[in-house]
Amino acid sequence: QVQLVESGGGLVQAGGSLRLSCAASGRTFSNYSMEWFRQAPGKEREFVAAIKWSRSRTYYADSVKGRFTISRDNAKNTVYLQMNSLKPEDTAVYYCAADRGGVLMSTSIVNHDYWGQGTQVTVSS
Repeated sequence: QVQLVESGGGLVQAGGSLRLSCAASGRTFSNYSMEWFRQAPGKEREFVAAIKWSRSRTYYADSVKGRFTISRDNAKNTVYLQMNSLKPEDTAVYYCAADRGGVLMSTSIVNHDYWGQGTQVTVSS
């Protein structure tokens, strides 16, 4: 069974850092593009960051550019999201997704090949 499991969320003060991990199991994801999304209470789900399967390109939402870094370790079937200079508005449940081939920024879960269960990130002011 294919699974994406996020971890690394928690409570952090504004200005702090967290590193999220998304571990994939059940198959090899080296030829899958990986994305991070988030959803805050009462708000629409939004795209955060993505990395192509080849690791040659990364993509970021304007709201996180310069503060977040996405990376992947294909040998470990894991994608990471390093989040620095966190702000209270970064508070959300963060989800990872996997898509064979190109990056898919759609926020609709059904459009993605695989989707994780999410990890909560709370940034206090």
